[in-house]
Amino acid sequence: MNERRAHELVARERARVESILAGVDEEIRGEGSLRSQQTGDLGDSGSAIEAEGVDDALAAGLRDQLAAVGRAEERLAQGTYGRSVESGSIIPDDRLEAEPLAERTIEEQRLFEERGSK
Repeated sequence: MNERRAHELVARERARVESILAGVDEEIRGEGSLRSQQTGDLGDSGSAIEAEGVDDALAAGLRDQLAAVGRAEERLAQGTYGRSVESGSIIPDDRLEAEPLAERTIEEQRLFEERGSK
């Protein structure tokens, strides 16, 4: 993959993740102020707490993606973008087009995920 295209893909991912994260953070702040004003029954507060948990989990996942963007940007700067962080093997362009933050080949990623689930 040429360097210009790699930079475009990673920059697009950064913009996408930051935009979604900003919306989730805004929603969390808004829910917090609404919860402090809430005077409804306890059933309503249970739903609010559940929604808060979902928003918090979503925000944490987005922060993880933002960290992956940072790692991809480091690989771009070092000239190692498009190579597996495990083996150094070339990650195919079609994989990077679909998953610009990919750190491993598909097979290596599958094995990595299997190890993590055990």
